[in-house]
Amino acid sequence: MTENSAIKSYRDLNIWKRTKSYAVLIYGVTEKFPSLELYGLTSQMRRAAVSMPSNIAEGFRRNSKKEKLQFLRTAFSSGAELETQLEIAYELKYLNSETYGRLAADLDGIMRMINKAISALGAQVL
Repeated sequence: MTENSAIKSYRDLNIWKRTKSYAVLIYGVTEKFPSLELYGLTSQMRRAAVSMPSNIAEGFRRNSKKEKLQFLRTAFSSGAELETQLEIAYELKYLNSETYGRLAADLDGIMRMINKAISALGAQVL
């Protein structure tokens, strides 16, 4: 979330686009989970997935770089939650190995993007 004159909205950020698309993907995947998980793992995974683009958007709207950093860190933390939840879903056999592998690899790429943004913005704050 570096300041760039070409970026007018969080919707212009690749990191926001990618996390939003991933959240939509998680919604689709969790639709196939057992109904008994609706208020358990399904809800937790959806909440964590939606939290990533939501926090990136909110951070973009904040005035200070310190606040922007805090929201990026929250997005990163939500991704960490989701990493664990994906593993649990896989171990419960709600996800097959191919789907799990694809979701885990996508999330790893997202986490790298967020971490890179945190590092870049953090260097500006110090």
